[in-house]
Amino acid sequence: MQAAIGVRSERNRKERPRVLLCGSAMSFRGGLLAGASPLYGRAGLDLVVHSLGFREAAEFWGIRDPRLAVLVHSIVGGTPAYRREFVDDDVPDGPDDFDAWVCRTVLNPARPIHGEAPYLLAAEPDLRSRSLYHSVLAAVAGGNHTSGGIASAVGRKATDISLPLSVLKSCGLLTAEPDAFRANRTTYHVAEPLITFHHAVVRPETALLSRRRGAAMMWEHSRSTFLSKVVGPHFERLCREWVEWHADPATFGGMPIRVASGTVADPVNRSSLEADVVVHGAIGQDQGILLSVGEAKWHKVMHLGHLQRLRRILQLLEAKGLDIRHARPACYSGAGFDPDLRAAESRGEVVLVDLQRLYHGS
Repeated sequence: MQAAIGVRSERNRKERPRVLLCGSAMSFRGGLLAGASPLYGRAGLDLVVHSLGFREAAEFWGIRDPRLAVLVHSIVGGTPAYRREFVDDDVPDGPDDFDAWVCRTVLNPARPIHGEAPYLLAAEPDLRSRSLYHSVLAAVAGGNHTSGGIASAVGRKATDISLPLSVLKSCGLLTAEPDAFRANRTTYHVAEPLITFHHAVVRPETALLSRRRGAAMMWEHSRSTFLSKVVGPHFERLCREWVEWHADPATFGGMPIRVASGTVADPVNRSSLEADVVVHGAIGQDQGILLSVGEAKWHKVMHLGHLQRLRRILQLLEAKGLDIRHARPACYSGAGFDPDLRAAESRGEVVLVDLQRLYHGS
């Protein structure tokens, strides 16, 4: 390949061949263009094709019900191939068909999608101790998002997992997100929803799948885990994506630039308060302004207590010297809001985002 696109082809650009290299193993693909590679400096385009956004994924799957769209996306994400080749165009026929769809697709050993999550890890050539990497992914999928929490979950020292975390990040299997308020704190999240589903739901109950009616029994036993460990955190990420890609600047009074989650210490109550959607942005020429602090709940009808909690977070931030003059509290819910919170919205005290607005509004 080096010879085909090397010096000789430069003499006659009309006869210069074009070589297209495609692959899903991120670390291997990146190495093709690294400094020691024969192809270093010869690439005309280095393009990473990302998965579909959650709105585009719902359209691609032909799902119009927002609640069903979130549930499906929390398993298959935005990878187009999972609909065509991996489940043979099997799409849930409405919300009432979702449980049966899970049993006949991702929990069905006869379907390719069932074994795809472990294969994503096996396809990466740079991974050596695969059991350790699987353990790290399982720890993150189980709700451990800091390096200390992950190390404790896998029974290792924090220094022992620094390399696995770095490699999994380079492979595109983990994302590292800085805390919105604490510069020295980073949280890790599984990048591929199917891997989260595998480690949180499928892997712990593998023995049940070998039994008669195993998929149905396993799903009945694991559905609550799915909602708490998979859908809940995934919904929070969709809310952050909505702010970043779909929210109108008028929603928060400025242009959102950086969206993350954040943790604020509450010294009075000796606890920490987490904000699921923290928005920093620009108003005019001024940047880095705190535009919003928000909380996301998938399965709870939100009420004034949630708004009071957000106000407490803003008070703590103000006590630390942060400018909160432009910060708007925001509540994101998959179950809706009570009348009192709706009334607070009408008075301009809070921004409310439900599933309909998440998928169709700004």
